[in-house]
Amino acid sequence: METDHERGAAPAPSPRGRRGRRTVLVASALVVVTAVAVVGALGLGGGGTEDGSSAPPRSGSTVPVTRATLTERTTVDGQLGYGTEIPLPIKSTGTVTWLPTEGRTVERGGTLLRVDDRPVVLLYGTLPMYRDLGLTAGTGQGTRQDAGNAGNAGNAGNKGDAQGTGDQGLTDDTSKAPAPSGSPTPGAAGTGGAGGTGGTGSTLRGMDVLQFESNLAALGYTGFTIDEEFTDATARAVKRWQKSLGLPRTGTVGVGDVVYSTGKVRIGHAGVRLGSAVTEDVLTYTGTSRKVVVNASAAEDSWAVRGAAVTIGLPDGTSVKGEVASVGKKATDPEEGGGEGDSGAPTVPVTITIKDQKSVGRLESAPVTVEYVGRERADVLTVPVAALVALAEGGHGLETADGRFVAVKTGLFADGRVEVSGSAVREGMKVRIPE
Repeated sequence: METDHERGAAPAPSPRGRRGRRTVLVASALVVVTAVAVVGALGLGGGGTEDGSSAPPRSGSTVPVTRATLTERTTVDGQLGYGTEIPLPIKSTGTVTWLPTEGRTVERGGTLLRVDDRPVVLLYGTLPMYRDLGLTAGTGQGTRQDAGNAGNAGNAGNKGDAQGTGDQGLTDDTSKAPAPSGSPTPGAAGTGGAGGTGGTGSTLRGMDVLQFESNLAALGYTGFTIDEEFTDATARAVKRWQKSLGLPRTGTVGVGDVVYSTGKVRIGHAGVRLGSAVTEDVLTYTGTSRKVVVNASAAEDSWAVRGAAVTIGLPDGTSVKGEVASVGKKATDPEEGGGEGDSGAPTVPVTITIKDQKSVGRLESAPVTVEYVGRERADVLTVPVAALVALAEGGHGLETADGRFVAVKTGLFADGRVEVSGSAVREGMKVRIPE
């Protein structure tokens, strides 16, 4: 009988040789599986064969297609503080004799600074102080003039006319019926002129009078009707107010005695030293509420809409709610530096207010982050971004649990998920995350 050796048969492999061959076969199997995945991902046979068979399933985790709302969130850098300092509209002339400390809060009736040792007082309002306020107006446009009015030229009420603004807000008395002969018109009597001491002046009227009288009453100096007319009763209240300030009791408020603001202010830096003359930038101020300023990219500031809600991240890791209050209308020059990490990119300042000031704690200045919602897609089909595969014919696809590849159209990417759509995609369908 012929032996295997004599018939030319190969000798039986040794145990070591069998182990080596098994290793080669396993490696080959892995190559085959990998090749199938690549072919599928490339879209070669992505829909299976004509008889409905598909590529063999591969190992890996599967996840369902879910319906959800995707929200795109973006974070930018900002600066917590009190906002941009702006100059106080001081109209006094003279020498600065006292200045407040930086960071001090001044409320209605408080002293902002002293000029020639006279206080400049803060009042609340939106209309700036543009003329003197007193019992009589000057002889400017829109006022009644008569023979006795010449005697009022030196009257305190004419100071507004000397500023060139005494004609604003006055009532044209020529439209009214003339007063009876010998009866004075409302206002202070003149000091002489043609016709003796019975000269008259016109009553000072205007919205600035109403604004001032409202403040005077709020400070506790009452006894007059709060309206648009400066009367004897108003003048008497002014004298009591002037006495409390240590001023001469003239009953007239000079254009430089008062500065109006919409509310209490926080003193910024002084632009002059004591003993210097008053200038336009003698003193700056901000509001007293902390806010955040973001230098937003001018090309990507569509999120910055007044009233838009944002989330502010503080240095300690906590977050507070904010709201866009204003957006600058002028972009910075690229040479002035960029924002949001884009060197040289034009930016616009976006101011964000914080309603709950206590939530900020004691922080007065700090770098913060601002998170805003960009786009939102409600009730859409979504999968993890990791489930997407690129198709050779272009676009993206998903691998089903049984190894098929289906093309999908992608939408919004947010929070690690992506919006998908397509005729072959449905809610609850299992898709594979490639390993």
